[in-house]
Amino acid sequence: MSATRRARVRALAKINLDLRVLGLRPDGYHELRTIFQTVSLADTIDLEFTPGRHTRVDLADPLAIPDNLAQRAACLVLESAHVSGALDIRLSKRIPMGAGLGGGSSDAAAILLALPVLAGCHLPLETLLSLARQLGSDVPFFLLGGRAVGIGRGTELFPLPDGQPFAGVLVAPGLHVSTPAAYRALSPSLTSESQQNKIVSFQSQAWEVAGSGTPVNDFETVVLKQHEALAELKHRLAKCGAVQAMMTGSGSAVFGLFPSAALAAAALRSFGKENAVRISLVTRARYRSLWWRALAEHSSGKIWPPQTRYMP
Repeated sequence: MSATRRARVRALAKINLDLRVLGLRPDGYHELRTIFQTVSLADTIDLEFTPGRHTRVDLADPLAIPDNLAQRAACLVLESAHVSGALDIRLSKRIPMGAGLGGGSSDAAAILLALPVLAGCHLPLETLLSLARQLGSDVPFFLLGGRAVGIGRGTELFPLPDGQPFAGVLVAPGLHVSTPAAYRALSPSLTSESQQNKIVSFQSQAWEVAGSGTPVNDFETVVLKQHEALAELKHRLAKCGAVQAMMTGSGSAVFGLFPSAALAAAALRSFGKENAVRISLVTRARYRSLWWRALAEHSSGKIWPPQTRYMP
């Protein structure tokens, strides 16, 4: 009987440091320009894989998320690698759902990174990226981590150098923001002239040109009008000394980045029992290090993506 291989991994959240929505694409998606950044808030995933002749994928999820991306990712990996066995997944959620933090996407990417290592198969990065794009627009970013520009649907990624190590506070009030509705509300303002202006402004932000203005999340123009509580959270973070305070994704989480840990700690205290947490920005080097440590028992060397040691 084959031995069971176990690992516990962390699926990190992301924030959008800048997000511009351009026109509608022929495929029905919107053209985006965004800057992704991984942060320390994370879900925990426990994996147990036993090689065998028959395939079984079971997910223990206390929230009973329908059509869970983690389970779908596992099935895609085993099918693509032509590997069989029993996989048990236990998911512990800390990333709020529907808050623009990419929790479900990160869970899926975590399976794409970890399962090939446990299952003893090699899937090149190009294959993993292809599987990630099938699962969702944010999933490919979590195969990279750190800070990156995303264009197109957000799946075309270009790594950026690490920015300043700001301390952060994240507030997730639990409001539901409909992403399709937010896109529909934005559509009337998406003119060709505004697209060109957004692209030029976005490039300045991505390159961190001095005096290039403040970062932008286009969704704020419609979402903050519909949910005044989110606008108030953003205002409070700025008042506490955040050098950048904005909504991530289409909401509803709002984050503030502070020049010192002391200011971030004071801001966190000001929110009392509200759903606020401290976060740190996770660089690409740290992101990879977290993965190498989590899979050290089953992987071979510091190669990206992590490589299995069970290959014949």
